[in-house]
Amino acid sequence: MTTFAELGLSPKILAAVEAAGYTTPTPIQAGAIPQALERKDVLGIAQTGTGKTASFVLPMLHLLEKGRARARMPRTLILEPTRELAAQVEENFVKYGVNHRINVALLIGGVSFDEQERKLERGADVLIATPGRLLDHFERGKLLLTGVEILVIDEADRMLDMGFIPDIERICKLIPFTRQTLFFSATMPAEITKLTEQFLHSPARVEVAKASTTAKTVTQRLVKSAKKPWDKRAVLRDLIQAEGDDLKNAIIFCNRKMDVSELFRSLVKHGFNAGALHGDMDQRARMTMLSNFKDGNLQLLVASDVAARGLDIPDVSHVFNYDIPIHAEDYVHRIGRTGRAGRSGKAFSIITGADTKYLDAIEKMIGEKIEWLDGDLSTLPAQEETEETGRRGRNNRGKNGKKSRDKDHKEKQAQPRVAEEKTAEAPQAVADISALNAPQPVLPDNVSIGTAVTAEPVRPAPHKNGHEDRRQNHNQNGQQNKRHRRDFDDEPSPLGFGDDIPAFMLIPINI
Repeated sequence: MTTFAELGLSPKILAAVEAAGYTTPTPIQAGAIPQALERKDVLGIAQTGTGKTASFVLPMLHLLEKGRARARMPRTLILEPTRELAAQVEENFVKYGVNHRINVALLIGGVSFDEQERKLERGADVLIATPGRLLDHFERGKLLLTGVEILVIDEADRMLDMGFIPDIERICKLIPFTRQTLFFSATMPAEITKLTEQFLHSPARVEVAKASTTAKTVTQRLVKSAKKPWDKRAVLRDLIQAEGDDLKNAIIFCNRKMDVSELFRSLVKHGFNAGALHGDMDQRARMTMLSNFKDGNLQLLVASDVAARGLDIPDVSHVFNYDIPIHAEDYVHRIGRTGRAGRSGKAFSIITGADTKYLDAIEKMIGEKIEWLDGDLSTLPAQEETEETGRRGRNNRGKNGKKSRDKDHKEKQAQPRVAEEKTAEAPQAVADISALNAPQPVLPDNVSIGTAVTAEPVRPAPHKNGHEDRRQNHNQNGQQNKRHRRDFDDEPSPLGFGDDIPAFMLIPINI
């Protein structure tokens, strides 16, 4: 069995690795570290939770033992898709670089520019950044990238597949062509691999597992549910309670930030020890929430996909997919938060009838069928609306008003319309307007064109009467009194221009 000592790392690094409690490298580490030490470009593909971060941190520390950084000119650059991942990589450099004198600068959003600029001024051996904040510093003239020797793009598929392509291309043009480039990711679809060809030069491909596969240490199950939010929340609570003492802690994934907040409030209301994490939170709150979860102060963490990529929380016992991910690759990353470093874990996904196409895509990608916990969707009984959910549903309909208006509209269609009454009130007005719109007859030769024919101007009924008619009509159905005028879409259509006949239409006609 290969040991870290056989990989060619320096004694300082070996001492730090041993102090951290590691003796045997993972397959991705054993395959990538020797290639990186030889200054080769590396394309590393492995399941999440297999130690990809150390696969580039350890060789970088070895290569940085010689030389020093200059002000504003970092020697190495690591790009991360999220702030949390960037902060985590910094922690790895602190842990494994305990015997080295290197300067590490972290450039992420949500933090003051001033402190980051002071670190750049002192000179950074390692620069860890998100693309946006890196380019901000560059455009402010606080950063030069011409001294970068090693470029690392972590979570490469995410970086290239989430709109970072223009930023990555721009950054690569600012870095010397002779750099060494390292790509690491859990998934690498064929179309993404093509994009890496413009960044890598004859890379050593290290693939220790089939791309887009899940760890065998994770037990995966599907759980059926009706599609109503309160039904899904009830299913989730039952799952958490059924796991009992086996559930040490868990990450619960939602697709939308709004659902994260809603589910978090629901769990707290039902007495669960829960926290929330999503991209709209400020950086300090995000780091505090993540730290509390790592330290065991929170049992449940409701999160968006900001927590799905690369976060190293070693001992997460469970993962719940409250929403099945829309992109199949995200499923691999989500359930990869549990079952890490050889530990066992469980992953439950709540499935509704609308999720079948996403489930099919996931099973096709991972190449296996996921077992159902209690029967598939065909065994889901017809859902009857309970008193609580029915009341909640009616309240919701009352808030948005749409379904209430639709119901009122149908009821009003069954009632006698008042159009005929309104038409009868002003027969002369109707006749006069019709006459105005009718084509003019051909005049006899003995009728002079200059002869004036004066018509009595048509004056609309006072506006007040129209309101009174509507009030009388709607007073018959008391709950409609407070509705806005735009809801009265079943009134008779106005004739001609209605109450707004232009003045020039009332001028006598000369024939």
